[in-house]
Amino acid sequence: MLQDNDSDNGQAHALIALGSNLSSAAGGPAETILAALTMLGELGVKPSVVSRLFKTPCFPAGAGPDFVNAAASVMCELSPNDLLTMLHLVESRLGRVRETRWGARTLDVDLLAMGRRIVPDAETFRRWADLPPERQSVGAPDRLILPHPRMQDRAFVLIPLEEVAAGWRHPVFGLTVAEMARNLPKSDREAIKPL
Repeated sequence: MLQDNDSDNGQAHALIALGSNLSSAAGGPAETILAALTMLGELGVKPSVVSRLFKTPCFPAGAGPDFVNAAASVMCELSPNDLLTMLHLVESRLGRVRETRWGARTLDVDLLAMGRRIVPDAETFRRWADLPPERQSVGAPDRLILPHPRMQDRAFVLIPLEEVAAGWRHPVFGLTVAEMARNLPKSDREAIKPL
């Protein structure tokens, strides 16, 4: 299980979240996530630990069918921006079209963290992490923000992530994944069901 390590043999530990609520060429949402993990491995981004698949309520509510979500710890030698480009390539290959923020999608692969890096800086991270919910749905950062500025609020991210990186400590908030998951409302945690 991943703890706080930033690197191992020159490779960086990265944490990613995967979600799907539409079918792709690979099949239904579960098959799409498994295909994405295989593609990443073929591209040199090797998943070292993968969570179970979870059925999760659509976010935001009413935006489409329920999701299948998972999380993984991956090893790579890429920069954060190059890894994000690779994740977007996999999304595209599996039919992701970016039309509506938080809309239904064949695949969403989010880069949650790379070790304890804060990208681009703590001030920018805080600005996006503190963004009011009504503004989150209409605005998106124009650059990569690490750690992912909303991960601490989302059960569909933290419950799967707890299976692969319970001890990873958030470099801004100082909380582990397990602690952030425990801080979520009980109803949010209980809505996340293993497949």
